[in-house]
Order: sequence, then C-alpha cells, then structure tokens
Amino acid sequence: MKITSLVENSSAAGLPAEHGLSLHIRLEDGRQILFDMGQSSLFAENAERLGIQIADIDAAVISHGHYDHGGGLRRFLELNGKAKVYVNSHAFEPHYSLKADGLKYIGLDPDLKDCGRIVLCENSFRIGNDILLFADVKGEYMMPEGNKTLFGPSADVNDKFRHEQSLMIHEGGKTVLFAGCSHCGILNIIRESIQQAGVSPSHVFAGMHLAKSTLLPRQQREFINMLADKLLEYRDCRYFTMHCTGIHQYEMLKEKMGSAISYFSCADTVEL
Repeated sequence: MKITSLVENSSAAGLPAEHGLSLHIRLEDGRQILFDMGQSSLFAENAERLGIQIADIDAAVISHGHYDHGGGLRRFLELNGKAKVYVNSHAFEPHYSLKADGLKYIGLDPDLKDCGRIVLCENSFRIGNDILLFADVKGEYMMPEGNKTLFGPSADVNDKFRHEQSLMIHEGGKTVLFAGCSHCGILNIIRESIQQAGVSPSHVFAGMHLAKSTLLPRQQREFINMLADKLLEYRDCRYFTMHCTGIHQYEMLKEKMGSAISYFSCADTVEL
C-alpha cells in the first residue's frame, strides 16, 4: 500500500498547500482510493504534479461533512467519470463553525447530493472484503475540545458528528485506519476499529483535531501527554498525523511518542 498526501495544511516539498486534507491510496493490486478532497481543486492540481491521474481513481471517500474535506467534490466529479463517492448519510446536512464574527457555514455543497455518483453510507459499509467504512462511534473519552465551536445539523445544536466516518483497509497482514479529523475522539475511533476488525490497527493516518483547543496551555499539555500515553498503549501501531492536529500539538505528541508518530505533510509518501 502506498499513501500520498495531496492536500494538507503544510508542504515540506514546496507544493501549494491549503487548510484541508486529501490522501491518495494505491493498493498492491492497483486499486486507487481517494480519501477526502480538500476544500478546492488543489488536490487535483497537486495530484497532476505528483503524476497521479484523478481519472483513474476507483473509489472516493469523504470522511465527514466539512468543506475542507469535501470542497473538491465537484472538481472530482468533473475529472473522474467512473468512481462512486462514499459519504455518510448525514454528511450533506448543514454544518457550522463559530467564528469571532458569528456562525459560518462549513458544510458540503448540497446540490451535489443527487448527482448520481454519491453512495450514502450508514454506520458500517463495505466497499469490498478488505475495505470497510464505519461511523456512529460510541464513547466520549478524551474528546477534542475544539468540538465545542462546531454545530449542526441546526445552528443552535452542538454537532454530534453522526456524519463522520473512518476508513479501514486490510492488506498484506496490515490493518490501516484512516480518520479525517477524529471529531469523535481518536481513541474512541481506534477502539471502534478494533471492534469492527477484530485486530488492532498496524498504522493510523489521522488528523486529531487538537489545534483549536479551548484549553489553557497547561491543561492542553496535560491532555496531549495523556493522549500520547494512551496511543502508545497500542505498542505495534505506527501513527501519521496531519491537518487539524496542529504543528505545535504534534511536536508535543512527538516529545512523548518518539518514532511512533510522524507528521504527514503535502507531497509526503509512505509505502507500507
């Protein structure tokens, strides 16, 4: 399996970057999966720069209903005429973020819901024997503090993230977990993945939504140290984090986790 970052908040290789996420996944048998699409057409432009043809993608997944993960959907549909796009059934509901100047709509384009290429997924959905999507993650252990500023499906209700789904791929004896922002809490998501798969993930690619914490610095340090300790309890797991985790927050995780965790910037590639 080869994973390449097409869009991320930072770029170590000089490619254009944006606040968002898009990962290209190539399996050993040649199948290609696009996990998220950033907030614009940049994912496609960077794919071309990296020699990846969006037209050849076999399946696409949008992890949740926020524009920085599904804003490139229209461009994807224009460039790729064959792939289904797997989206949770709640993802096209309205979603909002509380900013300094009030609520801002951050949802997907609802006009695309009925384009004929969208597959609306429920709590557990198999794309194939080796590819599983799951949602409806239970538990509220170590939930991201930044969730408190997010609302939906109405502007006066805190988001419960029914629309968030994670991707799990089994290949070559490895179980690889992909989570876009981990609004449901990365530890809760990992636990659910184990219940779904029967084994712990060997690798996790995930934004962890730590950058927009409302905690005071000392409290955030304590939270991140505890999170690092809990992640390290999965002793054989290797973590790649990005996007909403935040660079400063990643550095704190890195202090505790060492080689168990790496940052995955735009244009970075890893082969498993």
